[in-house]
Amino acid sequence: MSSLMCTLRTGGSWWCSLSLPARLRTPRLSRTCSSRASSDSHWLSAADRDRLVMELQATGWMQVEDRDAICKELHFRTFNQAFGFMSRVALQAEKMNHHPEWSNVYNKVHITLTTHDCGGLSKRDIKMAKFIDQIALPG
Repeated sequence: MSSLMCTLRTGGSWWCSLSLPARLRTPRLSRTCSSRASSDSHWLSAADRDRLVMELQATGWMQVEDRDAICKELHFRTFNQAFGFMSRVALQAEKMNHHPEWSNVYNKVHITLTTHDCGGLSKRDIKMAKFIDQIALPG
């Protein structure tokens, strides 16, 4: 039997959660991802992962502590350049259906890449990082 629980939050907004019976719950994805996911979302082999992460580290990417993710902080001359860069990345992210975790303060953009449906770094992250590096280069 399923149940719906709703709570009134301060400020008048509602928060609701649905509890499903165990037989109706979706199982958690395994480390190898769902077979329905595209081939780009699959985990990297250990050898490929080490090689590709090392290549990205040469361009300023770092491994995130306590997570299977990579991150990078980019600096631009102005807020307008930073925002323009983010817009280009956002358009590519939509095409790839793969969206970064990021923040922007004036001329700085901090980006973290990980594949949430796999729970860690994947081929999609590497592809996105290479795209980011390509468009972030001074032209």
